[in-house]
Amino acid sequence: MPRVLLIEDDRAVREGVQLALRRQGHEVAAAATGEDGLGLLRSHGADVVVLDLMLPGVSGLEVCRRIRADDNQIPIIMATARGDDVDIVVGLEAGADDYVVKPVRARVLEARIRALLRRVGASPDGALPKIETHGELTVDRTALTVSSEGVPIALAPSELRLLLTLSASPGQVFSRQQLLESVWEHNYHADARLVDACVKRLRTKMGEPPGQPRYVHTVRGFGYRFKDAR
Repeated sequence: MPRVLLIEDDRAVREGVQLALRRQGHEVAAAATGEDGLGLLRSHGADVVVLDLMLPGVSGLEVCRRIRADDNQIPIIMATARGDDVDIVVGLEAGADDYVVKPVRARVLEARIRALLRRVGASPDGALPKIETHGELTVDRTALTVSSEGVPIALAPSELRLLLTLSASPGQVFSRQQLLESVWEHNYHADARLVDACVKRLRTKMGEPPGQPRYVHTVRGFGYRFKDAR
């Protein structure tokens, strides 16, 4: 039974989401503050975190950053009361894997949770070599690990899935929409900002200098492609 940690300060929203997720078969732990949520995560763990962006005290952004500082594997879905692009992008750049806009629709949240859990531990193409070397970058598709010159790179689920997808076909250009559907299992064009924010985080973690990508290259007006760095 998937375990969901819900961090939401609005009692009515918290209880409504809890009930809806439990009806879908999830085990749900809930907290009203960021501090309590972090405590629950440390003591009980979770398979996925649903995190309100606007929390009292320790903000949702700070909670996201703290989770990512300790654990890059747990998927995080950010909930924002506003569809403001700046809020969403800031949250994604803090380490969230996905987002939903409040009021949260139970079916949408459930679909996002299921998609995230399917992505964790799944490689896009089982026919590819188990271990690939791209310049200084080593990708192990069986162990789902990435390293640069032997040094492990800790990637969040969406970052890992994006890299696995792009590196499966070096030189191929993927549109944002293609990546959105493949990595996030979304089909909403407006959510292309998920792709851009994830690429930015991935480049940073791989040590790519700003404006000088070695592996993940932008194809202006279209999307991205992966290129072996030699």
